Amino acid sequence: MKSLRYILSLLALAVSCSLWAAGPATATREAITHFFDANTGDLKAELADAKAANKKAVLLMYEQEGCPACLYMKQNVLNRVDVQELYRRHFVSFTVDINGAVPLKDFGGRDVTEKAFASSAKARATPTFAFHDLNGTEIVRITGAVRDVGEFKLLAEFVASGAYKTRQFAEYKQTQSNKKGG
Repeated sequence: MKSLRYILSLLALAVSCSLWAAGPATATREAITHFFDANTGDLKAELADAKAANKKAVLLMYEQEGCPACLYMKQNVLNRVDVQELYRRHFVSFTVDINGAVPLKDFGGRDVTEKAFASSAKARATPTFAFHDLNGTEIVRITGAVRDVGEFKLLAEFVASGAYKTRQFAEYKQTQSNKKGG
């Protein structure tokens, strides 16, 4: 019994040492409740709320059930506290199921389903990240999972800074990479 306690204490020490050596863990929390805003189903009203809150844009993530890239984004990027804080500072963010039957009011106030809205937006692949200005006009669209957290944070900076008005995201990424010496 004594040797079992000794082995367990050595194991606990080894685990804590390996965690310390790995450095501080990046804080994460559930994406659905901490990255995305509660959707009222009225995108026109959400625009008004975004304007009142001095947000830069509305972000829609088009998704569908069983989408591996959507799951990847939620489990590896959108769950990061630093990403959540950055996006919440600048945007209101919602999901739209491209096959969903949930009713909503589009940016023009028309009654549609999520599926009809996604179809009219030509969002077929998932995930698709579409940023809309505060008038409801789409300003930036990225289709597919982004490479990593750094790229997704750079996307937020690209839109929030207004850089999208003068160049494409690929150009912006290259410029930022050159500035950092990479």
